[in-house]
Amino acid sequence: MDAGKELIWVGSSKEDLSAFPDDVKLVMGFALRVAQQGGKHLSAKPLKGYKGAGVLEIVDDFDGDTYRAVYTVRFEGAVYALDAFQKKSKKGIATSKADLDRIQARLKRAEQMHGERLKEREGNGKAKG
Repeated sequence: MDAGKELIWVGSSKEDLSAFPDDVKLVMGFALRVAQQGGKHLSAKPLKGYKGAGVLEIVDDFDGDTYRAVYTVRFEGAVYALDAFQKKSKKGIATSKADLDRIQARLKRAEQMHGERLKEREGNGKAKG
């Protein structure tokens, strides 16, 4: 079976997701695995404001709380986990400006990281001597 795309954690996304309840971690982890294999989990949907940009969010409810994880498949060969957080607002379904700003900053960081990875791969592929 193909291992799929590499999963790369940006910022504190891995630690943040690790703090979620076990049931939520199972859903989020499985959804990220599906993304690594080129699919889209039923709980994953495009993040508002990023149409066609390959930025998706996984939403899971547990014990009256809502949890979200945001990832991008924008870059070839990798899935970048951008953010994981518990939704705080009890009004509406909109993601807070602070969360959106953090996601945007981490998306820029993922772009930088991906560029660095490509350069590193090119450097490793060249003959030495």
